[in-house]
Amino acid sequence: MSGIGHWTYTLSVSGRDLTFNLDTIFTMWFAMAVVIIFAIIATRKLSMFPNKLQALCENILKFFWGTLDTMMPCKNRQHVPLVASLFLFILIANLMGQLPLRIIHLKSGELASPTNDINLTGALAVIVLIYYVVAGLKAKGAKFFLHEISFTGIVMALVELLEMVTRPLSLAIRLFANVFAGEILVTIALGLAAYFLPLPIMLFEILVSFIQATVFMMLTIAYVSSASSEAH
Repeated sequence: MSGIGHWTYTLSVSGRDLTFNLDTIFTMWFAMAVVIIFAIIATRKLSMFPNKLQALCENILKFFWGTLDTMMPCKNRQHVPLVASLFLFILIANLMGQLPLRIIHLKSGELASPTNDINLTGALAVIVLIYYVVAGLKAKGAKFFLHEISFTGIVMALVELLEMVTRPLSLAIRLFANVFAGEILVTIALGLAAYFLPLPIMLFEILVSFIQATVFMMLTIAYVSSASSEAH
């Protein structure tokens, strides 16, 4: 069935209605497929003497390793799968708003960036939240939540719990708002002048796509570092 802003489908389960944004689900799986297929192709024939594709992938991994080495000086390589997966998925998802998929007309909504849906960015933020809480518990145990049994310690624990809620909220809203606002600008530009005006805006949005993926990755590393470091 159609809904405002998204092509939605409502399913009744035990008397409750569950609504799914089908356009977001489709574009999300498309972005995931691009990352997975790229990873499979890149790792099929690894060699001591890398070809151009393997060299490119090694340089991408060096970028993640270098970023983690800078922000988390020790025991950081274990976080590469999460950081790399988030960055590549968000980058591909953001860029989808500039792809020709948008010309495919749906009942409602469009095949734009899945990150223009607060549900997806919220889910990514929750993944980060769970990850850095688990990392904190592994590093410090119960002291991750409660440093000392005292009035001050309990107050600080409550403040940190509140901070844990606001961190993923800020991640989700920041990514969603920037992508959504950019796509609105492109849509307005297309309405005003379909050929020349949208081009510089779309080029700018490509830059924004890289920036937003980088910001999300950097904040994720900062949160994990803060949770697992001794100074937390």
